[in-house]
Amino acid sequence: MKFGPLVTAMITPFTEENQVNYDEAARIAVDLAENGCDDILVSGTTGESPALSEEEKIKLIETVAGAVEDKAGVIAGTGSYNTKKSIELSHEAKMAGADKIMLVVPYYNKPPQASLYEHFKTAAESIKLPIMLYNVPSRTSRNLEADTTVKLSEIDNITAIKEASGDVEQGAEIVARTGPDFQVLSGDDGLTLPLMAVGGEGIVSVAANLISGRIKKMINNCFSNDFHEARKIQKDLLPVFQAMFITTNPIPVKTAMSMKGWNTGDLRLPLTAMNEEDKNELERVLTDKEII
Repeated sequence: MKFGPLVTAMITPFTEENQVNYDEAARIAVDLAENGCDDILVSGTTGESPALSEEEKIKLIETVAGAVEDKAGVIAGTGSYNTKKSIELSHEAKMAGADKIMLVVPYYNKPPQASLYEHFKTAAESIKLPIMLYNVPSRTSRNLEADTTVKLSEIDNITAIKEASGDVEQGAEIVARTGPDFQVLSGDDGLTLPLMAVGGEGIVSVAANLISGRIKKMINNCFSNDFHEARKIQKDLLPVFQAMFITTNPIPVKTAMSMKGWNTGDLRLPLTAMNEEDKNELERVLTDKEII
């Protein structure tokens, strides 16, 4: 079972009381599925996973899976720094309707590479769903090195990596050294085109919450080797990609979704609202690109 090529890291909307707004989550998921998203990632970084309870995560997965039915796949973000807890949550996610799993590199406890291998291997042996590794050293403080990823790719149900190291050369090395059934997806919107140019197979996107159709078109251009057209889209959308990280993700994308008319609610602490200067710049970019 393939991932993507367009995976949207979906935001988690909240009510005025800062509770999960499951009705709005269902509406957002359906909109994404109807506008080019192949998979929807629930309870990832962009979905404020660290601020959600396990019960909320499972109910979100149930809600999204029930809303999109067979229109898109549902990926559950179940990774943590606790291997046992990740496995348990993954089993619950499967029962709730997830058909794929994403496991982030364990954060805070900084396992060495051999320990990372054992963590993911142990999880994969128990979970029995297609697994996407998630390498984001800017958040975890530990890079999943190419050698480790290649070794993990030999495990049957570890079939993809969200490569968000920001290092295109590392992504290219993983592509070159893994088999044809292992997918390397960009974890940075702005690096989708360069990674696909060296064999990457798509994106786990933040910006697709807003502009999934345009991003899907760029991906399809890459697959058809029309890199001239893909570059034009990349150039046009680069200010949007950059604006999504004008401050910590998911603050900008959630603010942008609100500007676009979605009932996103506030963020949950420890994240707080954008300052006015950043908000004005975000609004300028979104207006210029006719997103709002």
